Amino acid sequence: MNITLRQLTYFKALAEQRNFGRAAEVVHVSQPALSVQIRELEKTLGAVLVERQARDVVLTPFGRRILEHAERVLEATQALGEAARWRGGLAGELRIGLIPTIAPYILPAALEALRSRDISLDVQVQESTTGRLLAELRAGRLDAAVIALPSGEDGLVELPLFEDRFLLAGTAARLAAQHQGQGAEALRPMELGASQLLLLEEGHCLTDQALEVCGRGRGHAQINMGASSLSTLSRLVAAGFGLTLMPELAALQEQRAAPDMHLMRFCAPEPARMIGLVRREASQDDGWCTTLAEILRDVGEQLVAQARRDCL
Repeated sequence: MNITLRQLTYFKALAEQRNFGRAAEVVHVSQPALSVQIRELEKTLGAVLVERQARDVVLTPFGRRILEHAERVLEATQALGEAARWRGGLAGELRIGLIPTIAPYILPAALEALRSRDISLDVQVQESTTGRLLAELRAGRLDAAVIALPSGEDGLVELPLFEDRFLLAGTAARLAAQHQGQGAEALRPMELGASQLLLLEEGHCLTDQALEVCGRGRGHAQINMGASSLSTLSRLVAAGFGLTLMPELAALQEQRAAPDMHLMRFCAPEPARMIGLVRREASQDDGWCTTLAEILRDVGEQLVAQARRDCL
């Protein structure tokens, strides 16, 4: 029986996309080429794998059983390749994803530290929202991702890196009003009153975290979710359009770029997020992930320590 990994890969893509055209795009081949390989696989196995409908593709009962085997074979093959690629620790090619509220602040120093260990290391970086990064990680297109924990996903190993506390950001006048209303020693995120809270657009986990710690729902009258980056939020806040929660990791860099944005700490316990590194359980760690975590932890802890000194 001559079944190829290519055929199993194409079949898995077809099962996920339920459309020959979309599946062909995913695996970067023409639709006829994918169709030929699926028919060859069916011929080899001696049974039909999919029902070809006008606008949909549905797996047959036999196809569902074969998909389970295909996924196990492809996962094992991927793990074998990773074991060979990482046999010397952190070397070769590293494909890492980061969410947008972390990437611009931690990447410069982290990449410098990675290159100082191995100048030949080929680092491929992807910046995207948590959901998309986890999908890429599960598909094997990323080795690891830096996100806010917990991931909420099964089959992943989570390595906590550092705590990133939230600061209240606004103009001097807006923060002074909050200070008078609550007092700095009693400033709490759930007691921001009628202040306009500016947040990132839907899909960013930082928005979910900010809504949770502030005790506000998406339908709250004083919630504005539309910014695409922390840089945009910083400039809006500096211009007096409202308040926002600013992670320590980004605070000093964004304040330098928007000098009219001022920062104030909440009272203890300060709201925070835990930044972590995640990888697949099936992905072997012979030292590469541990080394990467150490580098990211050192860089992150230095950045937040500086923010805690300068943003009292």
